Amino acid sequence: MTAAPADFARARSEFLSIDAPRVEDGAAIWRIARDSQVLDLNSSYSYLLWCRDFAATSAVARGENGEPIAFVTGYLRPDRPQTLVVWQVAVDQAHRGKGLAATLLDALTARVAAGQGLSSVETTITPDNTASDRLFTSYAQRHDVALEQEVLFEGELFPEGTHLPEVLYRIGPFAT
Repeated sequence: MTAAPADFARARSEFLSIDAPRVEDGAAIWRIARDSQVLDLNSSYSYLLWCRDFAATSAVARGENGEPIAFVTGYLRPDRPQTLVVWQVAVDQAHRGKGLAATLLDALTARVAAGQGLSSVETTITPDNTASDRLFTSYAQRHDVALEQEVLFEGELFPEGTHLPEVLYRIGPFAT
């Protein structure tokens, strides 16, 4: 199921802007990730680094007070510099269900494509994360590109021993 145009219009009305994160956004982004209760929470320090070192490949949506209400973090693969790896996507609880994650993902990939070119998008999703599966499946459909899935890391590779496998979603290639 893809987000309807009305969902995107409603999402746009919920925030004032989408832009690159700033270091001072790190704490808010960490709180959104923590409160998602779905994402693997990284240290607060790592979110500060994401906002400093990977701002060009990440995005935040800002609410009326300028505070981040949603984010997408990503980076370019060193061995494939036209592949954007999406690390995390999260929307504050009060703003969920309005198409904001899809709007953010579209804005980020458009910005990356305009800046350095983009041949594909990759992300990993655990099999029980249906929201992320829907987000990236609908993204591929909206952009009329292929989506391939394969297990990237088996669950037993993780030291906790209880981790589900991480499934790689490869979306693209995009027309250049």
